[in-house]
Amino acid sequence: MNDPTAAATPAFPGLGEVTQWLSAHADEASSALGSQLFAMLYDELRRLARGHLRREDAGHTLSATALSHEAWFRMAEQSRTQWRNRGHFLAVASIMMRRILVNHELARRADKRDAELVPLTLSGLEGLSQSPDRDLVAVHEALLAFELVDARAAKGVELRFFGGLENEEIAEVLGVSLATVKRDWTLARAWLHRELGG
Repeated sequence: MNDPTAAATPAFPGLGEVTQWLSAHADEASSALGSQLFAMLYDELRRLARGHLRREDAGHTLSATALSHEAWFRMAEQSRTQWRNRGHFLAVASIMMRRILVNHELARRADKRDAELVPLTLSGLEGLSQSPDRDLVAVHEALLAFELVDARAAKGVELRFFGGLENEEIAEVLGVSLATVKRDWTLARAWLHRELGG
């Protein structure tokens, strides 16, 4: 598989024009579009990766660059995906990054079965999107359970907690109003607070 950043990055439209650009190139192969989107949105992917890594220990072995590239390689394997817009691409990237980090943590735990885990406690959940010392796997599992209750609100939590997106960005990605994002966050925060025993 070729590294999508190896070739010189061509001039792309501004980020607000990504959806229009995708429409104009809809007849191209999905993998070619994905490679071009990766190059076009590379800085945003690294920002998303930094948001995910903020919650990790300082000695984490993955960098934002490595996480961005690993997410891209997994996304490139999905040859049938039709990228609808910038938000769709970034949302899938966020999901991939979350899976990579959860798998990484599960592998680390498997290697250190005798190590004592720090218990997860949440007081108010206001720090949920800021504190790096949360148990990633516990939050991941709670979020999977919450998806069964409200898939859209769970996606908003994922984009906020794991991806570090602001409410306005989440509204754009999900195609909903800012008020809806805020309502979903209130519901999610209460549900997760109860589920995680905070």
